Amino acid sequence: MYEKDGVFYADEKHDPVKFPKVTGLKPLDNYKLWVRFSTGETKECDFAALLREPAFRPLQNKSIFDSVYIDYGVPVWNNGEIDIAPEWLYENGKAVSGGN
Repeated sequence: MYEKDGVFYADEKHDPVKFPKVTGLKPLDNYKLWVRFSTGETKECDFAALLREPAFRPLQNKSIFDSVYIDYGVPVWNNGEIDIAPEWLYENGKAVSGGN
Protein backbone atom coordinates (compact mmCIF):
# COMPACT_ATOMS: atom_id res chain seq x y z
CA MET A 1 0.00 0.00 0.00
CA TYR A 2 1.13 3.55 -0.66
CA GLU A 3 -0.17 7.10 -0.43
CA LYS A 4 0.07 9.84 -3.04
CA ASP A 5 -1.47 13.28 -2.66
CA GLY A 6 -3.65 12.13 0.23
CA VAL A 7 -5.04 9.11 -1.66
CA PHE A 8 -4.24 5.61 -0.45
CA TYR A 9 -3.70 2.81 -2.98
CA ALA A 10 -3.90 -0.91 -2.17
CA ASP A 11 -1.32 -2.04 -4.71
CA GLU A 12 2.39 -1.37 -4.79
CA LYS A 13 3.69 1.87 -6.21
CA HIS A 14 4.64 1.25 -9.83
CA ASP A 15 7.76 2.58 -11.48
CA PRO A 16 6.55 4.21 -14.75
CA VAL A 17 9.59 2.86 -16.60
CA LYS A 18 9.03 -0.68 -15.34
CA PHE A 19 5.27 -0.45 -15.89
CA PRO A 20 4.74 1.90 -18.84
CA LYS A 21 1.35 2.88 -20.20
CA VAL A 22 0.26 2.50 -23.79
CA THR A 23 0.22 5.85 -25.60
CA GLY A 24 -0.40 4.64 -29.15
CA LEU A 25 -1.41 1.49 -30.95
CA LYS A 26 -2.36 0.17 -34.34
CA PRO A 27 -3.81 -3.22 -35.29
CA LEU A 28 -1.69 -5.04 -37.88
CA ASP A 29 -2.18 -8.09 -40.08
CA ASN A 30 -2.04 -11.58 -38.56
CA TYR A 31 -3.47 -10.49 -35.19
CA LYS A 32 -0.55 -8.30 -34.19
CA LEU A 33 -0.56 -4.90 -32.53
CA TRP A 34 1.96 -2.14 -32.96
CA VAL A 35 2.25 -0.45 -29.56
CA ARG A 36 3.94 2.77 -28.39
CA PHE A 37 4.65 3.04 -24.67
CA SER A 38 5.03 6.03 -22.36
CA THR A 39 8.78 5.33 -22.39
CA GLY A 40 8.85 6.18 -26.11
CA GLU A 41 9.59 2.57 -27.03
CA THR A 42 7.61 0.80 -29.75
CA LYS A 43 6.92 -2.92 -29.89
CA GLU A 44 4.99 -5.40 -31.99
CA CYS A 45 2.84 -7.81 -30.02
CA ASP A 46 1.58 -11.08 -31.47
CA PHE A 47 -1.85 -12.19 -30.23
CA ALA A 48 -2.03 -15.50 -32.14
CA ALA A 49 -1.49 -17.69 -29.07
CA LEU A 50 -3.70 -15.54 -26.82
CA LEU A 51 -6.68 -15.97 -29.14
CA ARG A 52 -7.03 -19.55 -27.90
CA GLU A 53 -7.69 -18.31 -24.36
CA PRO A 54 -11.39 -17.95 -23.45
CA ALA A 55 -11.08 -14.28 -22.49
CA PHE A 56 -9.59 -13.36 -25.86
CA ARG A 57 -11.62 -15.65 -28.18
CA PRO A 58 -13.93 -12.82 -29.31
CA LEU A 59 -10.85 -11.18 -30.83
CA GLN A 60 -10.67 -13.99 -33.38
CA ASN A 61 -13.21 -11.85 -35.22
CA LYS A 62 -10.79 -9.53 -37.06
CA SER A 63 -13.21 -6.60 -37.03
CA ILE A 64 -13.38 -6.80 -33.22
CA PHE A 65 -9.59 -7.16 -32.97
CA ASP A 66 -9.15 -4.12 -35.22
CA SER A 67 -11.51 -2.03 -33.04
CA VAL A 68 -8.92 -1.77 -30.25
CA TYR A 69 -8.56 1.58 -28.50
CA ILE A 70 -6.75 3.01 -25.47
CA ASP A 71 -8.55 3.64 -22.18
CA TYR A 72 -6.37 5.14 -19.45
CA GLY A 73 -3.19 3.68 -20.94
CA VAL A 74 -4.66 0.19 -21.44
CA PRO A 75 -5.65 -1.40 -24.78
CA VAL A 76 -9.33 -2.41 -24.71
CA TRP A 77 -11.96 -3.96 -26.97
CA ASN A 78 -15.76 -4.38 -26.86
CA ASN A 79 -16.44 -1.22 -24.84
CA GLY A 80 -13.94 -2.29 -22.19
CA GLU A 81 -15.15 -5.89 -21.82
CA ILE A 82 -11.75 -7.16 -23.00
CA ASP A 83 -8.42 -5.63 -22.08
CA ILE A 84 -4.78 -6.57 -21.80
CA ALA A 85 -2.21 -5.36 -19.30
CA PRO A 86 0.33 -2.94 -20.74
CA GLU A 87 2.93 -4.81 -18.66
CA TRP A 88 2.24 -8.01 -20.59
CA LEU A 89 2.58 -6.20 -23.92
CA TYR A 90 5.78 -4.52 -22.79
CA GLU A 91 7.37 -7.74 -21.53
CA ASN A 92 6.22 -9.94 -24.45
CA GLY A 93 6.39 -7.55 -27.39
CA LYS A 94 9.29 -7.42 -29.83
CA ALA A 95 11.02 -4.06 -30.19
CA VAL A 96 10.47 -2.29 -33.50
CA SER A 97 11.62 1.09 -34.72
CA GLY A 98 9.52 4.16 -35.29
CA GLY A 99 5.86 4.63 -35.95
CA ASN A 100 4.81 1.78 -38.16
